[in-house]
Amino acid sequence: MSGLDDGVGVGPRLGAFALDALLVFVVAGPLIAVTRVGIAGALLLGIVAPAVVTVFCWHRYGATPGKITFSARIVDARSGGRPSLARLAARCAAYLASALPFFLGFAWIAIDRRKQAWHDKIAGTRVIYEE
Repeated sequence: MSGLDDGVGVGPRLGAFALDALLVFVVAGPLIAVTRVGIAGALLLGIVAPAVVTVFCWHRYGATPGKITFSARIVDARSGGRPSLARLAARCAAYLASALPFFLGFAWIAIDRRKQAWHDKIAGTRVIYEE
């Protein structure tokens, strides 16, 4: 599958998310344990730093390591091109909207014809298979 008509479904996206979360746990977990940074430091190392790295990966490579593993990339929903940094930052911030109501925004991928989660709709992005 390839192109804008072939959005990546919930299974591969969940797998990509799990790989990325594992990577964060493997890197941030020991750093937090060894440095004993306290609650503020743990939030920085466990949430803020991974969010910044995620947006960087999206902007630089079009995907996180997990999405790359599944041959997926993030594109602008209208043009199919590379999304702007501002759009990607909005996508990251909008993860909260997808997660807070019992992760319904992520589950939306399974029923949406374009396979967009709520954070994709908010930010104007799509996740497609790499050509």
